Amino acid sequence: MTTSTTGKIQETYKQQGFLSGLPVLTETELREATLAFSQLEKEFGEDYTKYSLHNVHFQNPWVMGLTQHPRILQVVKAIVGPDVILLDSRFICKYPTLTPGSPQGQEGEKVETKADVVLPYVAWHQDMRYWGIAGGPVLSVWLALDDSVKENGALRVIPGSHNSGMLPHRQAIRPGNMLTVNQEIPEELVQSEEAVLCPLLAGQMSVHDGLLVHASDANTSQKRRCGFVIRYVPTYAYPTEDPDRPRKFYATKLVCGTDPFKHFSNSKQ
Repeated sequence: MTTSTTGKIQETYKQQGFLSGLPVLTETELREATLAFSQLEKEFGEDYTKYSLHNVHFQNPWVMGLTQHPRILQVVKAIVGPDVILLDSRFICKYPTLTPGSPQGQEGEKVETKADVVLPYVAWHQDMRYWGIAGGPVLSVWLALDDSVKENGALRVIPGSHNSGMLPHRQAIRPGNMLTVNQEIPEELVQSEEAVLCPLLAGQMSVHDGLLVHASDANTSQKRRCGFVIRYVPTYAYPTEDPDRPRKFYATKLVCGTDPFKHFSNSKQ
């Protein structure tokens, strides 16, 4: 990465709080990752893999390989510096949800389901609200294993919202929120008219700041939307004791540089 490219990444990220459409995986790497994930789907089932494949990077070398992919770390280092800790990882899948009259099966026959079916979505929120980290930023990567577009619930962000600090959150009113804490930023505090969609091709990634206001709609298509979310922090960041944001970090790893601070006692070298 050239100095000018690094400078452009830093400036854009500082102003907007996110980057999108960045190429990561080659065709071969994408094919291998997709095949490996399909094996996890077969082993655990879709109900589990949609959100519960959390911190499996130590059990699956191919997952660890994704967290340390050179193209990802190149961007991460440009933003947070040379000394980086892998904080957390999770696969998130929005599977096609059958709704009344939707096509199903090879013959395209119609199916009837309950009209009140709840479609999973992610409410407007900020990651730092529940990450329990202070002293430094949390950077989130979304690495697309499938094409991520409007119809299957791609990421939406409010550019520049990371500069507004922490906003109030409340329990989500609408059912179906995929966030385990089931929180949302009240609608009146979100400049939703400024929202930007971040579509990705499979193998591309987006990156966003922990204070960026973001969300994603339900998958209303017949195509899966699967991505790998990776969180990174600079080594000078540290866990807080805030009871409002309790968090256990048991799967951390130093992935770049050195760690003179040792704030994450369980980090593996």
